[in-house]
Amino acid sequence: MNLLPQIVRYLQVLDADFTAPQEQLAKSIEQYLLLIGKWNKIHNLTAIRDPHNMLVQHIMDSLAVVPHIRGPRIVDVGTGAGLPGIPLALARPDWHITLVESNQKKTAFLQQVKIELALHNVKIMAQRIEDVRLTSKADTIITRAFSELGKFVALTRNLTVENDADRRWVAMKANCADSELQQIVDPFYLEKIISLTVPGLDAERQLVIIKQRI
Repeated sequence: MNLLPQIVRYLQVLDADFTAPQEQLAKSIEQYLLLIGKWNKIHNLTAIRDPHNMLVQHIMDSLAVVPHIRGPRIVDVGTGAGLPGIPLALARPDWHITLVESNQKKTAFLQQVKIELALHNVKIMAQRIEDVRLTSKADTIITRAFSELGKFVALTRNLTVENDADRRWVAMKANCADSELQQIVDPFYLEKIISLTVPGLDAERQLVIIKQRI
């Protein structure tokens, strides 16, 4: 299946602030999807097997958050197969993306992706998030499927810069329940919930943005 024309169309629909040239980005996305498909046969990286569905539900879903992310230092917690971190790194080569994943088979895959796609702006940390120590603090900490909001913030609060009013935690959700939102307690607060439109996806997507009072 040649996904390149569809990738280009979806990127045009997103019309986001990507710093990577569109043609190069589209080819890199296609290569990334081929790698996921190849490794999926052995390591079960994702339950989604169809390449077009992976393009929509993984790649475009990840890229839809770009306008709402503050760089240049991003930490992707529980990245799994590199989502959303790899698409972010491809689209914004001027950002520095740290991928945190404790599963060794998945980090082996991430290392291969980094090599084959020449992702010099990506760092992979094969650790539990509790053990992560950063030399440069993050501007944005993002997660797609790591945990509920309370645990996400509690385990990552040491990864950001102190006394930075713009630092933020970003959680990608299908539909965040009120009970989960209530896990956000002082000094953290819910800044906003953004509804996302993902090209090709007829389902609700939300971005929950959390900040900390200073």
